[in-house]
Amino acid sequence: MRFFPELRGAFVACTLASVLAAAPADLVVRGATVHTVDDANPRATAFAVTAGRFVAVGSDAAVAPHIGPATRVLDLAGKTVVPGFNDAHIHPRPLFPEDSPFAQVDASPARVKTIDDLVAALRRKAAATPSGQWVTGSRYQETKLGRHPTRADLDAASTEHPVSVSHSSGHQSVVNSLALQLAGITRDTPDPAGGHIVKDERGEPTGRLQESAQRLLSGIAAVRAPRAPAAETIAGLRARFAAYAARGITSIGIAGGSPESADEIARALGDAPPLRVYQMLRENDADEAVRRMAKNSAAVRYGAIKSFHGNSLSGQTCWVSAPYAGRPDYFGVPPARSQTQLDELVLRLHRAGLQACIHSNGDREIAMVLTAIERAQAAHPRADARHRIEHCSIVDAALVARIKAAGVVPVPHAYLWEHGDKHEAYGAARWEWMHAAKAFLDAGIPVAGHSDAPVAEADALLRIQDMVTRRSAEGKVYGASQRISPAQALRIWTLGGAYASFEESAKGSISVGKLADFVVLGADPLGMPPDTIKDIAVELTAVGGRIVHDAADLRAATGPRTTALPSP
Repeated sequence: MRFFPELRGAFVACTLASVLAAAPADLVVRGATVHTVDDANPRATAFAVTAGRFVAVGSDAAVAPHIGPATRVLDLAGKTVVPGFNDAHIHPRPLFPEDSPFAQVDASPARVKTIDDLVAALRRKAAATPSGQWVTGSRYQETKLGRHPTRADLDAASTEHPVSVSHSSGHQSVVNSLALQLAGITRDTPDPAGGHIVKDERGEPTGRLQESAQRLLSGIAAVRAPRAPAAETIAGLRARFAAYAARGITSIGIAGGSPESADEIARALGDAPPLRVYQMLRENDADEAVRRMAKNSAAVRYGAIKSFHGNSLSGQTCWVSAPYAGRPDYFGVPPARSQTQLDELVLRLHRAGLQACIHSNGDREIAMVLTAIERAQAAHPRADARHRIEHCSIVDAALVARIKAAGVVPVPHAYLWEHGDKHEAYGAARWEWMHAAKAFLDAGIPVAGHSDAPVAEADALLRIQDMVTRRSAEGKVYGASQRISPAQALRIWTLGGAYASFEESAKGSISVGKLADFVVLGADPLGMPPDTIKDIAVELTAVGGRIVHDAADLRAATGPRTTALPSP
């Protein structure tokens, strides 16, 4: 109840009064298969919503007294309802029209199949971009293209524009010769701390910049394309939120941002937010995060700081204790921070009462993060701090035990569908300890789910399937011993996300008194063949009982009425 201490007694009193009086509700859903994710009442067929909260959950008959003349009733004919999905770590970016000057080239495998395709797409963008301004693309995957692009490839797209295309991980980019020249990067440029300039056999930069080496481009920011006008940015963010709602996502954790970008998100949410936000700020804004906690609401909440300690799993730069497969001298790129520097950061956040949410993938990185958390707790004991390890990709039994003892919340990846082939770089023996959801659950450790979008798709059903099957799009299973059940994955993607932001008393399950965030699905993910969970339709998404996505356009109807959704 860290963020909701004032609500427990009020909810109980209000709920009891409502039930005893059987007051008419704003909305009643009945005739459904409801997976509540509430251990005290796991299955129901109906629920009632008043003032944005569940006021009754049970059988159709038990909820019937809450139907009044002004109550809207949805008859679901057996369709499945689950709590709203919570993507606990995501990076929302404005969704601009493809022909917008502010849109990047989509270099994902869905749009770009070969290096030639990539060059052609960048060339088209360059033709529509003023000379001297950046041409950018994102989300390329070298395993799908056959190799990383090079500066020579990007030179073929344009020599009059600085050109950059980022890897799907976001942890490395490739730039053309003009960009290297403007940034002053040559064969003699040393690697920055925590980064690497990839060079060819002659010692010349290939154009690929890993981790902190990407920051060397900041010196040529003056030639970047102008920022989108505020109105277009807000419209783009609203389009992005609508896309999330269309996949049943009702809560997100924004993994890092400035106070200014957070304010922009708040403006895009508007007076009737289509989802709820847990906003992590950057470590330099810790004092601002503390100030903003005093104004937390059910729509936007603060209290977390996103930091980095380590690098990328899918980008194959994370720091590990055993070498990468077939590369006996390569252990990844070491973190930029020393243990002493990391200790100081975590202790500062810990003392301030903030939640440290630390990006860390490799086992050597994770061990350092746990050491810093353990030392902070020893120096300044604090109950239920719930510091998080974002991604927490490669662990072992000893690390799992330390995570449990420290009360840390792991937020593991579930992106094998898109990125399973990147795991070949780590060797089969390590797959059984990667994204170790089952090991965490078996140890009694609460787990949250995330997409890390745009690294992987912001699609909760695909991510649930990923955790259940551990199967890539190519059909290969990576780490079968870490498979979990659909019910466990559903819990991770609902109540687990709420727990990770101290909100499990307010959302994450269909329970009396909680926020009425729910999703109507076209099929039951707990009863489907696991490899088809991703194909389930999201038919309706509601936030606080208010419909924010409706595939059947039911919200076009006005006034109290009974609406029947088509049978499955």
